[in-house]
Amino acid sequence: MIFLQISKIFEAGGIVMFPLLGFSILAVALILERIRFWLRVARRQDKFVREILELYRRSPRATFLQLEQNLDLPIARIFLAAMELDRPNPEEFRLALESAAQAEMPLLKRFSTVFETIISLSPLLGLLGTILGLIRSFASLRIGEVSATNAVPVSAGISEALTSTASGLAVAIVTLLFANTFRGLYLRQIALIQEYGGQMELLYRRRYERGELTYG
Repeated sequence: MIFLQISKIFEAGGIVMFPLLGFSILAVALILERIRFWLRVARRQDKFVREILELYRRSPRATFLQLEQNLDLPIARIFLAAMELDRPNPEEFRLALESAAQAEMPLLKRFSTVFETIISLSPLLGLLGTILGLIRSFASLRIGEVSATNAVPVSAGISEALTSTASGLAVAIVTLLFANTFRGLYLRQIALIQEYGGQMELLYRRRYERGELTYG
């Protein structure tokens, strides 16, 4: 029954429903991927960073091994990029952290361009469907003839116009909601990376000043 109703709505919307359907499927797939990514980061990152910073005070070598086992976390890859350097001075260590953080930004902002494209084009496709529906309505309208037979194609054209507009707006609104949520998570993550990187840099600077740079 639900499938039949969806099929009728899809048929009523006209040709623009095909790209809108493609956009909606793509948006759902990318939204699910981003939700999975951010849930993994949110569940593990804070606890992981606290453990890493505490472990680094005792054993940089053990910290290095622990980072290698958690490379699915962006912060682990950032810390590891700095720790892989051969006895860097504090400035080099800081630059390594910053460079690694910059390299992680495209992953954190992944699919943002696709989301923006869907948000921009979906309402335009809906508007195109509106225009096509109105053209269909006016083309089927015969001046001076008022009958039930004449009203059927006019109603079909108006239905196409309204359905395509509503569908385009629905796809854009849902995508915009999640895209803004992901953007907020991205900005928060950047702030956390800067905070965690500063803490790691401070610990390294203290070890450097004491001459404790060997892993072990």
